[in-house]
Amino acid sequence: MAIQKKKKRFFEVELPLIRRSTQLQAFSPQELDGRFIKYDLTRTMKGKSLMITFKIKVKDDEATVLPKEVKIMPYFLRRVVRKGTDYVEDSFSTNCKDARLRIKPFLVTRRRVSRRVRKALRNKAREELINYVKDKDFETLFDELLKNKIQKPLSQKLKKIYPLSTCELRVLKVEKFPGQEEE
Repeated sequence: MAIQKKKKRFFEVELPLIRRSTQLQAFSPQELDGRFIKYDLTRTMKGKSLMITFKIKVKDDEATVLPKEVKIMPYFLRRVVRKGTDYVEDSFSTNCKDARLRIKPFLVTRRRVSRRVRKALRNKAREELINYVKDKDFETLFDELLKNKIQKPLSQKLKKIYPLSTCELRVLKVEKFPGQEEE
């Protein structure tokens, strides 16, 4: 007796964070569970080269997506840092309302500055971001990052230390999703 072959089909997946939908190919909706989608937002963000990664969760044959990571592409960062300026980077883990996040701020000063000023900018940015994230859920944070509602107020607060030409979050990544066990 011949074994019947299964045929892959396309399943519609909504991406509500960026107001788009896409189709993914699989044998069944359950096969999509745990899969990742990468989406380039360069054209929608007016030249700011962002790459967003979503994680697919399937429940009752309905695929939903959770944002996993937003990352600024390295070629955009090289373009932003000009001759005669300094940049400040940092990387830290913090808890928001329902998940554990890895945040990497990226600050570019207008002129060359001393190490002491760079350290003050780094510490103030870390303090402000930790206070900002602790009472928000991670999906709200991703939405606010895409709408520039995190970067602009942060830049205004850091301006008191030294004026910045660029204030971005280079990476915002979910390290531990809600309901996920420690690894």
